Amino acid sequence: MASLTLRNLVKSYDQNETVHGINLDIQTGEFVVLVGPSGCGKTTILRMIAGLEAVTSGSIHIDDQDVTHTAASKRGIAMVFQSYALYPHMTVRNNLSFGLKNMRYSKQHIAQEVDHAADILQLSDYLDRLPSHLSGGQRQRVAIGRTIVRDPKIFLFDEPLSNLDAELRVQMRHELGKLHRKLKSTMIYVTHDQVEAMTLADRIVVLDSGKIAQTGTPLAIYNHPENIFTASFIGSPKINLLPGEVITNHQGRLQLTVGPDIAIGLTREIPTLKPGDKVTLGLRPEHMTPTVNHGDITINVVLDEVETLGDSTYIYAKLFGEIDLRIKLQGQYSFKDSDRLTLGIDPRDILLFDAGGTAIDPRPENNESRLAPQNDVKGQRQT
Repeated sequence: MASLTLRNLVKSYDQNETVHGINLDIQTGEFVVLVGPSGCGKTTILRMIAGLEAVTSGSIHIDDQDVTHTAASKRGIAMVFQSYALYPHMTVRNNLSFGLKNMRYSKQHIAQEVDHAADILQLSDYLDRLPSHLSGGQRQRVAIGRTIVRDPKIFLFDEPLSNLDAELRVQMRHELGKLHRKLKSTMIYVTHDQVEAMTLADRIVVLDSGKIAQTGTPLAIYNHPENIFTASFIGSPKINLLPGEVITNHQGRLQLTVGPDIAIGLTREIPTLKPGDKVTLGLRPEHMTPTVNHGDITINVVLDEVETLGDSTYIYAKLFGEIDLRIKLQGQYSFKDSDRLTLGIDPRDILLFDAGGTAIDPRPENNESRLAPQNDVKGQRQT
């Protein structure tokens, strides 16, 4: 196990900078997930950590040792790739032991390490099989086993589950989580799948165009995004973003307009806002409900499309006839297209962002003050 420190890490290709001054501290035994859309630089960062990509500028430290220009084979790091990269003509046993044989370990040591990894990954019954006789999940476990036998300081995973079907991905997520708890090793995991990030990570690093948008625990990232990019990337269905404008901001009460028909008041202290300022309101799809409680904002929407998933219902609707809304309801509902629906929103669930997309007011966790809705348009719920 080891800690990892990245300082001002930059990567350029032909004068085109793709990774911009990354600073990150990863503690010993932490499971950190780098997440972001395709092309955000997450795999490039991982490959620089592994020593597979040269660093343009900046430094990489493992524990207290500068390994920025150290050969990949001497960093004490093991990497699991998106493809299994198994030798097809070798048995599972030989795939697991191949690296140790090249490092000239004794036969006894190799046998012990292979048996240990096979036991952890439930591969003991498959040691004499060829990769072609294994399922996708079993092949991925072999690929992970190759890294375990080397007893690395740090494990690196580059989208290891992307080639698996949905059921296997769920199974392998559980197995990776158990593996981390068992080994207590430092693990850095790259994915574009926010479900993997939320379920596996001790800490998430959200990347946007080669820069860190936000770092934090999964719940901190979800509940308190620092910018619109993070709020939009984490959460499914995607967060709703509504344009608003400040009417007044006085004595801890913020008055806003949203669209042509709704004026709302929030009991929040935001001294930086003044009348006329443009803001964006963030509403998670699951934070809207057809059950309207006292003090909720109520909005009237027209349904465009309804998707029933069994345990939940997704609704795609229009607000003011022009703003698209995504709504997630727990349970089964029966709606028709063009139905009108009144939804309640707890004001404590509203996220606020300034004109530049930066969070200007984190969602209050223990604020019991509720919004007093004004000029609400009431609708009739139909089920």
